[in-house]
Amino acid sequence: MKFSNIQPISFLKTNTSDVVKQAQETQEPVAITVNGKVQAIVQDPSSYQKTQDQLTMLRILAHGRKQVEEGKVTDHDDFFAQLEAEDNEIHSPK
Repeated sequence: MKFSNIQPISFLKTNTSDVVKQAQETQEPVAITVNGKVQAIVQDPSSYQKTQDQLTMLRILAHGRKQVEEGKVTDHDDFFAQLEAEDNEIHSPK
């Protein structure tokens, strides 16, 4: 993994607010090293959430692909008929 911003942990210890501010302003992660090896990443919340959303989407796609491979699929006409039936059930008077 390649990082454009790398700082030693000693810098983080003495300049924590600057590191956080930089991550927020650039929306780029800051790699923190210990003995020359990346050990942690400081990332702004917005970028973190975006990454989490992308991972969730990839999991959904992988799950869908697995279902297709296993033959667990529904014809689109049947699918929309099922949706319509569920919609009618929800909105019909009781």
